[in-house]
Amino acid sequence: MMTLLTVLVAGLAGWAFGAVWYSVFAKSWSVASGVPVGANGRPTNRASPKPYVISIIAVMIVSATMVYAFDMLGTETFGKGFTSGLGIGACFAAPWLALSYGFAGRPFKLTLIDGGYAALGSGVIGAVITLV
Repeated sequence: MMTLLTVLVAGLAGWAFGAVWYSVFAKSWSVASGVPVGANGRPTNRASPKPYVISIIAVMIVSATMVYAFDMLGTETFGKGFTSGLGIGACFAAPWLALSYGFAGRPFKLTLIDGGYAALGSGVIGAVITLV
């Protein structure tokens, strides 16, 4: 059964994982994405709340959708939650990124960074869903 608490906790876990992921890949991502950076090497839009608001809404949508799907499929264990989430990210989200980035002429490294987050972040969301 989908609960708001499950959606929020799992979504926040996926969002927090993204914060760590993009901290690790910050320089590579900035170069590959073409996002303007300041003298400190950080994106110039870092102070804007807009990307953070969009990202938290996005992970909550992913979380709610996965909670709904897991309930329908009877996904209840940590391992199945993680692998199901990983599969969703790797087989649904990442290929769409690759398609879009390929036509946009974006560097493949950007696909790997963003697609990696889509896959592993979805895995984290899926695992947490089974714990809440």
